[in-house]
Amino acid sequence: MTVEVRRARADELDACADLYQRVLRETFTWLPAERHRREDFLRFSRDEEVYVAVRDGTVVGIAGYYRPQSFLHSLYVDMRGEGVGKTLLDHVIGVAQGTLSLKVQLPNIHAQRFYAREGFIALDMGQDGDVSWLRMARRLTPEGAPPHRR
Repeated sequence: MTVEVRRARADELDACADLYQRVLRETFTWLPAERHRREDFLRFSRDEEVYVAVRDGTVVGIAGYYRPQSFLHSLYVDMRGEGVGKTLLDHVIGVAQGTLSLKVQLPNIHAQRFYAREGFIALDMGQDGDVSWLRMARRLTPEGAPPHRR
């Protein structure tokens, strides 16, 4: 089945927030479930470009991109292992310029491996409250295309 990636419409942001909360609660098991709230996504999305992956009319993935810092703030998918995350990431890479950066929580080994496969390198580590993270980045060509062949 084909996945369409596009900018989220205003009437889809509630579905995006539901996906955000559901996926975080299912996968970020090292944090209490109540820490993951749909209101957080809605607050962040005011300043970000939100992209959706849509399959058969249903939002199956989201990516939040903060253009002023070329920062991928979020990338979450309902259907892991089916290429939806890579399709969303490729779309963001296509609209980004310069160096695209992101943070991955240290316990999220699967995401670290995914981004490393996609050409991101680890830059530094830090902590926000009780959450430790790894900052990763990937230099892009001027057109946003990957500078290397995968």
